[in-house]
Amino acid sequence: MTSAAVPRTAWRRPAAAVFTVGWGANMFASVLQVYRGDLSGSQVNALFGAYALGLIPALLVMARVSDRLGRRRVLLAALVLSALGSAVILSSGGAFGTILAGRILVGVSAGGAFGPGTAWIKELSDTAKTGKATAGGGARRSAVALTAGFAVGPLLSGVIVQWLPSPQTAAYLVHIALVALTLPVVWRAPESAPPAAGRGSRPARSGGLMKVLISRLFLTAVLPTAPWVFGAATVSLAALPVLVPLGGYGAAGGGVVAAVTLGSGIAVQPWARRLARRSTAVPFRTGMAAVIAGLLAAALTVATGSLVLLLATAVVLGSAYGLLLVSGLQLAESLAGPQVVSLVIAVFYSLTYVGFAFPVLVQVLGNLWSPVAVLVAGSALAVAALATTLIAWPVRRAPRAGA
Repeated sequence: MTSAAVPRTAWRRPAAAVFTVGWGANMFASVLQVYRGDLSGSQVNALFGAYALGLIPALLVMARVSDRLGRRRVLLAALVLSALGSAVILSSGGAFGTILAGRILVGVSAGGAFGPGTAWIKELSDTAKTGKATAGGGARRSAVALTAGFAVGPLLSGVIVQWLPSPQTAAYLVHIALVALTLPVVWRAPESAPPAAGRGSRPARSGGLMKVLISRLFLTAVLPTAPWVFGAATVSLAALPVLVPLGGYGAAGGGVVAAVTLGSGIAVQPWARRLARRSTAVPFRTGMAAVIAGLLAAALTVATGSLVLLLATAVVLGSAYGLLLVSGLQLAESLAGPQVVSLVIAVFYSLTYVGFAFPVLVQVLGNLWSPVAVLVAGSALAVAALATTLIAWPVRRAPRAGA
């Protein structure tokens, strides 16, 4: 399809798929409150992060598949798998193993949606109407679609779980219905990577990918900071609602914390773009500074049990998430050529999803020491990640007068 034939709003169709799969992936942040009476805290946090087990390998595989078969086919399959994962959990009867299987299926669907979907949004954003690209526009739109799904899913599911009858059934049926509505929307989206596009260029893609992955900016900026994207977000929306008593409003309260965290992530993304115009380094450093401040605030929140501090911490950690997500995506896309962009995005997302292990680490290590000490130690690790950005972009001193 020529660039002149691509509608200016075409990117919204794959964005709808990313939103819907993100909804299904993160709605569990509220629904898991239902399982807390039957499962241990470690099991609940493990179930929340378990979908990364399916997501990370699927990200790396489905990026290549979408290059060969086209973006549309992969996103349609991802939507169907997302609904199937919800159906498996819905029928689990609270059994840990069945819920785990459903979460892994949801992870596979997310892997099929987030990498190829981000690449598709970027490609449609770059070619719409005039063929002129808006710098960072694809990355920002992708980040907003993903974050909005992550935020709205747990918020509305929290309301369902808190106040509606048959909360588990209702929450998952809503998501399955949303998938059914999204499928025809994606079906009509213009393809940006037709099946023939990737078949003759595999060596070039592989060589280009390795060049990006061993570049100085990727190793010193993207690699150390990417795990903190979801590390910051999940500490806020998964760990803190367990560690801070929410009274009789666990499900709704958890949904609100998730919405505040991820809503802050959306709100800060235009600011991230303005910071990036000053310097590519600034949003990375600001994001890591927000991680450090957020983890220290989280430690104080756990120590005091303050709900006001909980919401303030959610804003800070959510802002860190938004800054690091959009700046990381922009840098990853700028380092990659057209032939490897979907693979580089997949690697970037794989690194970000390492952060889903953070709530489990806080839970497990908190049993050995204390959650407050673990969060403070985490802030020290974040300082080390911030320091690597000084290697990526060394601070240059202004020359002395007369020198």
